Amino acid sequence: MELSEEQFQRYARHLILDEVGEEGQQKLLAARVLVVGAGGLGSPMLMYLAAAGIGTIGIVDNDRVDITNLQRQIVHATKSVGALKVESARQTLAAVNDGIRIEAHAMRLEPSNAADLIERYDIVADGSDNFATRYLLTEQCHQLRKPLVAAALSPFEGQLSTFRPFLGDGHPCYRCLFRDPPPPDMVPRCEEAGILGAVAGVMGTLQAVEVLKEVLGLGDSLDGTLLIYDALQARFHRIKIAKDPACPTCGSHRHNA
Repeated sequence: MELSEEQFQRYARHLILDEVGEEGQQKLLAARVLVVGAGGLGSPMLMYLAAAGIGTIGIVDNDRVDITNLQRQIVHATKSVGALKVESARQTLAAVNDGIRIEAHAMRLEPSNAADLIERYDIVADGSDNFATRYLLTEQCHQLRKPLVAAALSPFEGQLSTFRPFLGDGHPCYRCLFRDPPPPDMVPRCEEAGILGAVAGVMGTLQAVEVLKEVLGLGDSLDGTLLIYDALQARFHRIKIAKDPACPTCGSHRHNA
């Protein structure tokens, strides 16, 4: 696929990078990325993926824009209050880059539809805000051999990792780190605990960087590492994640069954 003159101009700052260049930009334009959630994490991630020229971006979200979202969900505008988030996001991204394809899926990801949707994409980025979706994505991405770039937020902190457990030893999944979801009353939702809006921007942008690295094959993957951001201390730290042989999702017992 040859780049057009307009694409040469639009992506000029990518093209002059030795690590990206024309070949890398062509990879981005050919890539298909599924973003789960068009909220605090999904908003900045979607905007940077669109600006970078990811050729096809799928967005999954069944929610509608509420005025309380606007403090952090920057892909949506005041005029979009009441609209489906996937449609609001589609309009914003089309204004950012009209040379890519946006596939809006106004639905909740469920065990009945997850596999059919995920298999259409190369990489999945989890910007969801609930454990049911996180564990569903963990299972399905492992089975379908899709890299999963996942992030999570708390009021002043964020977590980020990339999961590729299908590669075998040394490649853990989300359940190797968090075997089971916590009791519902232990982790308050955003509407109960609050969140400093820009923290979502930091983590969603970092998530976009990791997706782009996966597409381009650049740098060190966060596969096997949990990156934690503490906004109040202005500090990042990394935790190594070991693959759990007894993991219900990717443990060795599953391969021997």
